[in-house]
Amino acid sequence: MTIEHTIPLITLFGNLIVPIQVSLTDSLVARLTTDVTRAIEEGSVAGLILDLSGVDVMDSHITRCLRDLALTARIMGVDTMVCGMRPSVVITLIEMGLSVPGISSALNLERALEVLLRRSAAAEPPPAPAPEGCAAPGA
Repeated sequence: MTIEHTIPLITLFGNLIVPIQVSLTDSLVARLTTDVTRAIEEGSVAGLILDLSGVDVMDSHITRCLRDLALTARIMGVDTMVCGMRPSVVITLIEMGLSVPGISSALNLERALEVLLRRSAAAEPPPAPAPEGCAAPGA
């Protein structure tokens, strides 16, 4: 009997965090893709972080599926980051010649969240000026 794991989706500060801490199978990645794209569609997700810190090995199919998930989120308008990749996974990606345009990476989850929060703050429009004769808030 095989137990099929699930991968939690955590929302924090408008970002969807996907901590992958289990071995990935084709069916798990397919379900993850469905879950993530549904969460993006249904919620107000500004950023997506795929945390691969629990992934030891990725074959070419799983790697391409995760790349496609990151690109799909990006095309849906979500700033996407991949973080926590172990050196062996990074080396595999490089050896495969896999490029992921428009997707940023970070060393760990903390740095990825910092980058997305900084980008989000920079993208927010400045507050509207107070009408003439009114004091600005906090003044």
